[in-house]
Amino acid sequence: MRKAKAPKAKPRTWRGAALARELPVAKVLVDKGPVHLDKLWDYAVPAEMDAEAKPGVRVRVRFGAGTGKVREGRREGGGLLDGYIVERVAESDYRGPLAAVAQVLSPEPVLGPGLLALCRAVADRYAGSLADVLQLAVPKRNVRAEGEPSPPPLPPPGAPAAGSWERYPAGPGFLDALAGGGTPRAVWTALPGPHWPREWAVAVAATLASGRGALVVVPDGRTAARIDAALTEVLGGAGRHVLLTADLGPEERYRRWLAVSRGSVRAVVGTRAAMFAPVRGLGLVGIWDDGDHSHSDDHAPHPHARDVLLLRAVHERTGFLLGDLGRTVEAAQLVENGWARPLEAGREQVRAAAPLIRTVDEGEVARDAEARAARLPTLAWQTVRDALTRGPVLVQVPRRGYVPRLACERCRAPARCAHCAGPLEARDADRLACGWCGRAETSWHCAECGGVRLRARIVGARRTAEELGRAFPAVPVRTSGRDHVLDRVPDRPALVVSTPGAEPVADGGYAAALLLDGWALLGRPDLRAGEEALRRWLDAAALVRGQADGGLVVVTAEPTQRPVQALVRWDPAGYAARELAERAQLGFPPVSRMASVAGPAEAVDELIAAARLPEGTETLGPVPLPLTEPGRPRRPGEPPPGEEWQRALLRVRPGQGSALAAAVKAAKAQRLARGEKDPAVRIDPFDIG
Repeated sequence: MRKAKAPKAKPRTWRGAALARELPVAKVLVDKGPVHLDKLWDYAVPAEMDAEAKPGVRVRVRFGAGTGKVREGRREGGGLLDGYIVERVAESDYRGPLAAVAQVLSPEPVLGPGLLALCRAVADRYAGSLADVLQLAVPKRNVRAEGEPSPPPLPPPGAPAAGSWERYPAGPGFLDALAGGGTPRAVWTALPGPHWPREWAVAVAATLASGRGALVVVPDGRTAARIDAALTEVLGGAGRHVLLTADLGPEERYRRWLAVSRGSVRAVVGTRAAMFAPVRGLGLVGIWDDGDHSHSDDHAPHPHARDVLLLRAVHERTGFLLGDLGRTVEAAQLVENGWARPLEAGREQVRAAAPLIRTVDEGEVARDAEARAARLPTLAWQTVRDALTRGPVLVQVPRRGYVPRLACERCRAPARCAHCAGPLEARDADRLACGWCGRAETSWHCAECGGVRLRARIVGARRTAEELGRAFPAVPVRTSGRDHVLDRVPDRPALVVSTPGAEPVADGGYAAALLLDGWALLGRPDLRAGEEALRRWLDAAALVRGQADGGLVVVTAEPTQRPVQALVRWDPAGYAARELAERAQLGFPPVSRMASVAGPAEAVDELIAAARLPEGTETLGPVPLPLTEPGRPRRPGEPPPGEEWQRALLRVRPGQGSALAAAVKAAKAQRLARGEKDPAVRIDPFDIG
């Protein structure tokens, strides 16, 4: 007889699925960057995690398990990924089996509703994913720092005196509005001199006096340290504000970030990453020197601190202060369209604070026939010699190194490395090396004419310091650049040779300054070349004593160039207004919105064809991008070595920027979902060559 089969056991899935649906559900943002995964995912919350699995906490979940493996009504398998609980709901809209939250990493709520909304707005603005933005906004967890309690918040300070803000006609009124709980918006053109760090501190103190918080973003750690010192002095000691920079290290930076998130501290000054600081009761957001490239993040989706703070000012209804010694075109647009008011001093105050600016004009050429061609004309030598009797002299050189670019003396062909074709540079007087691969060159000869002698195409800061040292042997020569940046120099005769952005502060101000090789800044193939040159010159000239104290600046550039004339008149606002008018005629940002799409030709064409672009979108290009030669460091947006890429620009009219970003993001998501290669997309601002 055939043996009777045992009755088949009933599957446990249905009972487990019903049980899982009875558990609370967490909507989790998975820390996975691609835009086609940029949504919330439902996970069941086990009973033992219910107390800690609250909105805003970090969790670990299994992702990518599919429906092939289900046990007790829950999905199993998949890789473990970190994420954040965004919301708790009673029931999921998804009717299939859910995976369970694997682990609550920390009960600390680090992703509040305000920070989440800001990150979502930034992701939409730049056609990026929310997960990518959160990686920039929320620092990595440090267990030791998280386990420490934050100090209790201090009571609001009293309203500060206006002090040097009195030099600006609208300055006291701006401070009164902040102290009274208002939300004034201003574009501030700061006067040259040492007062602007304290003026930032006074604006922050006025905001704190109203019981609200303040956030100031600066381009680098040196600037942050100056404002930090001024805040400590104005606020009467530590405890009311924190400094957030990358130099702090991960543990200390997270400790300070937690103090802000918990409400212990309500004033923050920091570099780029601080733009997302979760300050409670925010009353003022500010940015200093918004034209500095450090404000634009190198990681996708490349948000700019100015745009992030503008979003915060609108969404959180705060005051806004954009400060600079000059004025960018974007700042000029805020003034022109009435979104912000200009905050600037009168011409008499400007003339009193600014140094005298001199160029090699026609009168100088009449006295010195070689002045236009000389790197250091007679005017420069006389200025240095006279100023050294009164204090230190600053010499700004656009290029670092000794001789960063060389050419054949006979035919003027650029000197190239025999290994990778990179540019040869002189590291010192006796040593040649490639600027890309670093290989030493001992037997160079010109591939064009066979010559063996070299000439300098560009002279760097160290070579300039060597030449000045020979000319003024009794005077110490100091250099400041990328390899070694000086913070301060004493008030005694010395020559300080610096690259742009690395100029140290002189106690009492410099007696004079030379701005050399202006052609190198003005001749860059970039739409922003003139604006950038003027910004660099203003930053250096602002460190020089005022005209009343004998301060003098000599700039060696063609005097008829518009940036040079703006420097002579110390009129950055007028220059920015004219540049904005020209941008409007050309249709370039910030008047319009543009997106750059770069990648293999087929991928660029397919993405543009698939995107549902707003009506009237203009496509510029695509055009081939220069090849990235082997051995050369690859910059963001450049093709990998050996690959041929193209770039196209998508331009839309004002008011269509959000639609453009949404269309590009949707097209990217479709391509990634099909497993196709994603072109590099960047929404303005970007360098337009």
